[in-house]
Amino acid sequence: MKANSTQGAFISSDSIRVSSMSRNVSLLFAAACGMSVANIYFAQPLLDQLSSEFGIDYSIIGIVITITQIFYGVGLLLIVPLGDLLNQRLLIIGQMLLSILVLVIVGTASTSTLLFAGMALVGLLAVVTQTLVAFAASMAAPAERGRVVGIVTSGIVVGILLARSFAGILTDIAGWRSVYLVSAALMLFMVCMFFRVLPNIEREVKSLSYPQLLRSVFILFKQERILRIRSVLALLIFADFSILWTSLVLPLSTPPLSLSHSAIGALGLVGVAGALAATRAGKLADLGYGQRTTGISLILLLISWLFISYTEQSLFALVIGIVLLDLAVQAIHVTNQTMILPLRPDARSRLTAGYMVFYSIGSASGSIASTQMYAHFGWEGVCLLGASVSALALLFWAMTRNLKFPH
Repeated sequence: MKANSTQGAFISSDSIRVSSMSRNVSLLFAAACGMSVANIYFAQPLLDQLSSEFGIDYSIIGIVITITQIFYGVGLLLIVPLGDLLNQRLLIIGQMLLSILVLVIVGTASTSTLLFAGMALVGLLAVVTQTLVAFAASMAAPAERGRVVGIVTSGIVVGILLARSFAGILTDIAGWRSVYLVSAALMLFMVCMFFRVLPNIEREVKSLSYPQLLRSVFILFKQERILRIRSVLALLIFADFSILWTSLVLPLSTPPLSLSHSAIGALGLVGVAGALAATRAGKLADLGYGQRTTGISLILLLISWLFISYTEQSLFALVIGIVLLDLAVQAIHVTNQTMILPLRPDARSRLTAGYMVFYSIGSASGSIASTQMYAHFGWEGVCLLGASVSALALLFWAMTRNLKFPH
């Protein structure tokens, strides 16, 4: 089956799939995604440590996360589309090997300049997660694609959340540098697993230059309204996600709470419950309930900030807020990807890249905005910002809810 000429005349990935994707392989993809994306978020519960060691003021320490997210966005635009052109197995393994090297650089950084440079490269290479998502969607049968995407993308959110627990515990035991060095060792183990498990799928493609490949990402945005709408939602929900998780360490690590890094990181375990509860969102989207799932999730997202606003008075209220927020964000994210990946079977890597660029913009914006708000207006300002973004996302959904989506 020939693909649309605008997209480079690729053979549809549906036509090259030889079998369905087993649950065990789906879980392995999810684990790899979680490990890779966690590298971006290890720094969030360590902001106070990094601020102290490298002499960076609290009001601008969020730039560590922002730099990582910016380069993650660059990688989405420049690297992920290559999954529609190159051998995906080699692309995935190559990025993971380079990530190992960069993690060692961060773990041994002696200056803030080297730290920032290393974190930028960590973000650039972490986009392997999106190559994995697109590859998994291509391997899955159409009837199970929502389920597979739900499992794999849940691995991403769980990785983001567990990154805080992992980083907090290791920091208390052996210092913040151990976080990145241990991650490098785990990534090496995953590369060894992928050498054995990842299928080597050869695809017939017509000649397409790299500039043409990148240009086609923008063409997809012009042609696919669904992609544009779900990308805007991604920007808003992940800005909200980042507003909470980037700044949360600041009130928790200072009086009157003064929690340890392990205790702060353990809150990520709470968020996992919400993320795992949303794994069925892809199946619901397959059944045609994507819009309804999105609307309900956005309402929960807004409500979550009411509970989060009581963080300094009640950790129990914070726990409820975290579960609601992570449930909502993951449900919308899975629904988004389940809706956009079938649009162009021959361009799933580019669809993923375009969509995730908005995710990266939202995350970077949320990171820097939340630390600025905390520095000037305290935790109340952070919560007001988060609730405002949630309300904006709900309004945007209401304005576009009547658009029919294929499933």
